Amino acid sequence: MIELAYRVAEACGLPLWCQDEAGPSATRPQPGESWQRDAHPKLQPHEYLRDGGAKLMTLFRPATGEVRAKGVTSVTNAVLHPWLKEQLLAVLKAEDKAKAAEEEPSPPPTPAELAEAREWETWVGWRLNDSYPPLRMILVWDNLAGHHSDAIVRWLFKHGIMPLYTPLSGSWLNMAESMQRILVRRALSGQYPQSPQEIIDWLEQTVAGWNEDPTPFVWHGKRRERRQRARLKRLAGSGAAVLAYAS
Repeated sequence: MIELAYRVAEACGLPLWCQDEAGPSATRPQPGESWQRDAHPKLQPHEYLRDGGAKLMTLFRPATGEVRAKGVTSVTNAVLHPWLKEQLLAVLKAEDKAKAAEEEPSPPPTPAELAEAREWETWVGWRLNDSYPPLRMILVWDNLAGHHSDAIVRWLFKHGIMPLYTPLSGSWLNMAESMQRILVRRALSGQYPQSPQEIIDWLEQTVAGWNEDPTPFVWHGKRRERRQRARLKRLAGSGAAVLAYAS
C-alpha cells in the first residue's frame, strides 16, 4: 500500500509526506571526508568529552523535495506530536491556499490512477466511514508504539490525514530515512561537534540550504526500469520475452 501511495497519491491531488527521526548524533569526532589543504589532513582528537547528542525530527515530501525539520535533544511523544501537528496544519493550510490561487485547475488523474487511488482508500476503510472528513493527505511513518497512540491517530483522521505505517523490518519504505542520511552526512561528515546545540544548528542550517534548491525523490525510477529490462531475455522476431535467469 505504501508503494502504491508513492505512485498515485500525488497524481490524484493528495500530498504525500514522510516522517522520521534521525539520530542520535553524538558530540564526538564524526567519520567522513572534509576539505583540507594538500599535505595538511584534518586531525581529530583520540580523546573527547561525551556531552550527549541531538536528533532531527523530519517531515519530507518526496514529490517536491521539501523538508521541514527541527533539531532536538530527545524525541518523546510530548516533543514529537505537538511539532508534527503544527507542521501538518501548516502544510494543509498552504495546500488550500495554493489550490485557491490556481488560475488553471491541475489535470485530472487518469482512470487507472483514479481506480488505484479508490482501491487503497477503500482498503483502509476511509470511504466506508461517513464520519471521516475528505481525505487530504497521506503520511508515511514508522511502526512505533507512540505513532499508534489513540490521541494522535484520532487527530490525524479528524484532519483528513491517512497514516500508512511501514511494516516490521520495512523502514526502508520510508523515504524520509534516505533524506536524513543525506542531511546528516552533509552536516556532520568529518566534523567534531562540541555540544548538542552545535549539532542542532548544523543540521538545521543544512536543511535550510537543501530547501533553497530541493531535489524531488522518485519511487521506482529509471534505474529500476533498466534493472527490470535487464532481467528479460527478448525472443527474436516477437514481442515475447523470458526471464534471463530461467533455464
